Amino acid sequence: MADTASQKKLLQGLVDVFDLSDPPERIEVYDNSHIQGTNSVGAFIVAGAEGFLKREYRTFNIKDMETKPGDDYAMMREVMRRRFSRLMKDENLIWPDLVLIDGGKGQLSAVTEILGELGVLERTVLVAIAKGPDRNAGRESFHMNGRPEFTLPPRTPVLYYLQRLRDEAHRFAIGTHRAKRKKPMHTNPLDAIDGIGPGRKKALLAYFGSAKAVSQASSEDLTKIEGVSKMLAQKIHEYFNE
Repeated sequence: MADTASQKKLLQGLVDVFDLSDPPERIEVYDNSHIQGTNSVGAFIVAGAEGFLKREYRTFNIKDMETKPGDDYAMMREVMRRRFSRLMKDENLIWPDLVLIDGGKGQLSAVTEILGELGVLERTVLVAIAKGPDRNAGRESFHMNGRPEFTLPPRTPVLYYLQRLRDEAHRFAIGTHRAKRKKPMHTNPLDAIDGIGPGRKKALLAYFGSAKAVSQASSEDLTKIEGVSKMLAQKIHEYFNE
């Protein structure tokens, strides 16, 4: 009961800090993760009166080929476009009352642009949380549309709560990114080609030495492997040389 009362008090504190009409019932916190633009993922976590709603957490593999590696603004635009387009299509999904974004003015502008294009900018409140100087916790600055940049007094419960929300989103995004990076280590591109089972895969790797060498082989060379027909050899060659 004490936890519930404390949570409600924190949510009421957000009303005062962000000039909300009511305590938010659903908060979504967004973050992106990548290393030098590789294995880019977007993610959001959800919190409410019951605390963190981990079953509601979601991730996004960045798909837009026009998004330059490491472009956080473009990544955020893609994530928001996909997330809110789905909210618009599915009446059973719950809209967030408050959206927190890990970032500053640039990220806020990117999100505002997409929600404006979709015509849903008025359906939620956007707040960007920028890290303090030297990334010091407690010196974060907050950005909202139509309001000057502001900070909160240090060591206040609401500030700690906002830091915790942001850190949980960061933890979730980083964890998803690490899992994505590990996955390719245990897969082989030959596994994606229809018609290559364990036996043919083993024979190809034994003959050529690696999947990379297989990708560079000609169709004629591929047919030298027992069990690889001309048709399959052509399919393998086309897969790696589209």
